[in-house]
Amino acid sequence: MLFTCGSRTLCAQNKDGWFKDSTLRIDYIFAGTNRTQSIYLDKLKAYDGWYGKHTGMNTIPLQGNGCITITDTTGMDTLYRHSFSTLFQEWQGTEEATRVARSFENSFLIPMPKNKVQVTVELRNMYNNTKSYLKHIIDPEDRLIGKHDKSKTLPYTYLHKSGDSMDQIDVVFVPEGYTKSEMDIFMEDCRKSMEAIFHHKPFDSMKDRFNFIAVEAPSEQSGVSIPQRGEWKSTAVGSHFDTFYSERYLTTPDIQKLYDILDGIPCESIIILANTDEYGGGGIYNNYMLSSARGRDYRSVIVHEFGHSFAGLADEYYYDDQYETYYQTGIEPWEPNLTTLVNFESKWKDMLPRGTKIPSTADGKDVYTRIGVYEGGGYQSKGVYRPAQDCRMKTNQAPGFCPVCQRAIRKLINAISHEN
Repeated sequence: MLFTCGSRTLCAQNKDGWFKDSTLRIDYIFAGTNRTQSIYLDKLKAYDGWYGKHTGMNTIPLQGNGCITITDTTGMDTLYRHSFSTLFQEWQGTEEATRVARSFENSFLIPMPKNKVQVTVELRNMYNNTKSYLKHIIDPEDRLIGKHDKSKTLPYTYLHKSGDSMDQIDVVFVPEGYTKSEMDIFMEDCRKSMEAIFHHKPFDSMKDRFNFIAVEAPSEQSGVSIPQRGEWKSTAVGSHFDTFYSERYLTTPDIQKLYDILDGIPCESIIILANTDEYGGGGIYNNYMLSSARGRDYRSVIVHEFGHSFAGLADEYYYDDQYETYYQTGIEPWEPNLTTLVNFESKWKDMLPRGTKIPSTADGKDVYTRIGVYEGGGYQSKGVYRPAQDCRMKTNQAPGFCPVCQRAIRKLINAISHEN
């Protein structure tokens, strides 16, 4: 589904009509508790080249948990939209959020407008209601917009180049916990990770839509922080395990530090590789993914987390020990591989074989390919349904994405591809 703003929209197919060939980075602070959300503007920074979508600029292929919208100053004409999810909104579903307020960094890249525009950032809650929003005017002539010094752009290498970065989807590998002397190891880990992604359908047949780039950003120390062991390292993006006290959840709170590394580099999707064989990772839609670069099942973890961060796919496993229920009765998830049957027509109903029972019975036959409506997903055993008995978004043992996830990925690539 393509979601459009409720205001009068413009075709906005030609970015040159509204935007310069340059990028504006906007840093925000999202803060609050389990019940409150606040959005604060922090800093603005500009650099040459716009590497995001050039067509369909006022539509978004997936809803996400938040959205940034550019309109004219009246708020009537929608010029650009970008959806996302955040670690902050996920944290709001934890027990900690009931007793303390916290803040989280978030950064977004938008095309630089030629004239004054209005930017609106909105955050939704688990009931799909807009909980908070911030509107502000951006003047491209504002002398307080920082300018990127080209001489400070970090060295980067194209590992896979299908074409000019203006025309392809640019995926950037960022090193975490690799020292200067370990950059060769990082490059090899990048190649293995890229090969793991391209090994899976539909990425294998759509390589020509992507560029993969590796940026050299050494850390002071080798490895990453593991708080449960009392191990804290000085690394490029300050990541650590034990996010939300979950041992295997590997994320970074230092988003501005991450985007400092990326300043001036073509970038639309971010893969952070951690120099460790400790099992774990994390992925947030249109934000970033982070994964161990080696160790147990690391190839499967990298592909799984890329499914989150790039394609907006949800986890299909369940264990019913979450503090908060993320998928509410009566609300259809925006993720393409889960349904509560509230609006199943918008999901994979058209792919069901004739006579399929709803819910379907998992019988261990054709577990990766037979499409059905299997109860259990999104961390919940009841009330949420997934399309296959097993899939890369459910277990590391699955050989790939199920047919529904494959279709969702293909649709997304076609929607955001610059060739489209």
